[in-house]
Amino acid sequence: MALLLGVDTGGTYTDAVLIRNETEVVAKAKALTTRHDLAIGIERAISAVLEQSGADRGQIGLASLSTTLATNALVEGQGGRAGLIYIGFREQDIEGHGLGEVLAGDPAVAIAGGHSHAGAERVALDETALRAWLETNSGVSAYAVAAQFATRNPAHELRAARIVQEVTGRPVSCSHHLSARLNGPKRALTALLNARLIGMIARLINRAEGTLERLGIDAPLMVVRGDGALVSAEQARERPIETILSGPAASIVGARWLTGADEALVSDIGGTTTDVAVLRNGRPMIDPAGAKVGPWRTMVEAVAMRTTGLGGDSEVHVLEEGLHGGVSLGPRRLIPVSLIASEAPEVVHAALDDQLRRTVPNEHDARFVRAVPGLEADGLPEREQSLLQRIGDQVHPTGKILKTRLEGQALKRLVARGLVQLAGVTPSDASHVLGRLKDWDAPAARKALELVGRRRTGSGNMLCPDPKTLAQMIVDQLTHQTSLALLETAFAEDAYEFGLSPEDLARHVLMQRGLAHHHGLVRIESGLNVPVVGLGASAPSYYPAVGQRLSCRMVLPEHAGVANAIGAVVGRVTIRRSGTVTCPAEGKYRVHLETGPEDHTDAEAAMLALQNALTAEARAEAVAAGAEDIHTHAARDLRSAQAEGREVFLEAEITVEATGRPRVAV
Repeated sequence: MALLLGVDTGGTYTDAVLIRNETEVVAKAKALTTRHDLAIGIERAISAVLEQSGADRGQIGLASLSTTLATNALVEGQGGRAGLIYIGFREQDIEGHGLGEVLAGDPAVAIAGGHSHAGAERVALDETALRAWLETNSGVSAYAVAAQFATRNPAHELRAARIVQEVTGRPVSCSHHLSARLNGPKRALTALLNARLIGMIARLINRAEGTLERLGIDAPLMVVRGDGALVSAEQARERPIETILSGPAASIVGARWLTGADEALVSDIGGTTTDVAVLRNGRPMIDPAGAKVGPWRTMVEAVAMRTTGLGGDSEVHVLEEGLHGGVSLGPRRLIPVSLIASEAPEVVHAALDDQLRRTVPNEHDARFVRAVPGLEADGLPEREQSLLQRIGDQVHPTGKILKTRLEGQALKRLVARGLVQLAGVTPSDASHVLGRLKDWDAPAARKALELVGRRRTGSGNMLCPDPKTLAQMIVDQLTHQTSLALLETAFAEDAYEFGLSPEDLARHVLMQRGLAHHHGLVRIESGLNVPVVGLGASAPSYYPAVGQRLSCRMVLPEHAGVANAIGAVVGRVTIRRSGTVTCPAEGKYRVHLETGPEDHTDAEAAMLALQNALTAEARAEAVAAGAEDIHTHAARDLRSAQAEGREVFLEAEITVEATGRPRVAV
């Protein structure tokens, strides 16, 4: 049988696995993720796994990619510059619905148009205003279009998308293509984030396909969606938002394949995030409210995942308040000092040594900056452009790059755009100081921790003069924050209502004292009642302590470090399509289709027409995704009311699911 190649591009590492007969891991390999050119890391990982296995490239019948790129981009506030076209809403609605915060300075316009709840045009689309706005806005990489009640009639979104493409030639994201549900502002947010990710995900897929071709691998490329299902590379290019939580979803699928667990919490620690999900009856739970990543709640169907900005490369913050101080971690990812020192040893060690010779600590101690080469920097203000040019293509101590406080804000904006990366102390550096990791430059990590430990607390004393003690403090903090993430997930999914939020319950004094096994006049014991499957390359380093903290069984599978890549190739193609039948008047049943509303005089006939249309659409997309042996299943959610002693039809939502195995080249 053909070999299956799974690749996962994470924030720190790119993993590759080869699986035979969907039952045996033949080989696995890791390479550092190269953010400036992802193809380099992908090629190194694939080349390593091919060399390790000795496999014939011609035997590879399927390649599949999972990635944390979209997830990390949203958590870190990155992505391309996107424009929002808001149809049928008022200008003040952009701020009122929180879209202004999401836009973060990107252009937006509210124009006349939109439809009614029943799908009838309420106001004509103002094409003149749209064209005028497009002519005056440049430097936008993609556009999002969201119209009032577009899921009941998408005509205005489709027309606006055609105008955008005529005028600008840029990609367009229509909100009704991403969700069939109502709630215009939430659909607008989802479409905006999708537009912001289009260029980033397209670059990743293009580079991955180019790498496969260069390595002589003639196999179709699939991409993992946020619900763990597989889609074609082309579908992922059009709807990159659906790849948020792609890496974590693949890890859940991989965890089930590796352990056979039916009931468990799955915790996957990467470089940037920790992702926690629930396995019930052997299947990942799907979030009915839509995927939430960072602060954003989207309408993307994905695994019910709590994503926390906590990973092996999380930024270490010194808590200077209070007599004793302390540290906290995340949510931003930094390049570990130990890693950047292995890439630019002379610059990094010279700067660290110079900083150690000074007697007064500085906020920029043990901090470095470098630009990400090869990325477009269109539309930058003069201050950011000047700062980016000054950074050039070298690694610099941050304190020598920044001349003024205003430039500090400019640097933050460059980081948010993904044009610049920061390096600083992370848990990975702490692990090097403790001898748990040996991959990079441990002496540089020790120097960096010594500098951070010299920071003063509220008492005026140094935080921690001994680098090894500070390293243990950082690792202990990671254990604590990981435990909180697991408890929050458990409380959120527990059937019993405790009257407090999951966050408050996890931090409650009784819960925390129970974890510490309080035995006074009152005995308090607490912990998790299900096992935890720990995934990620650093899981063996950090998670045994988490299991002890939570008094639960910690399962660390043999191939835990490449679970994402495994999950990428053992999943199935699944396409879901939903639609609605409404009743705008007695005896009239309206089917809401992509082509517009269609009326019937019989409810069953209307529902059957919608089901047939959705089935054809889902099956066609499954075929386009590379599926074979496709099976479809339809579900109806009928809503009715009692009136004058009879049941009255109100609305029906129909969902069709088409599922099949990805086609393997032979």
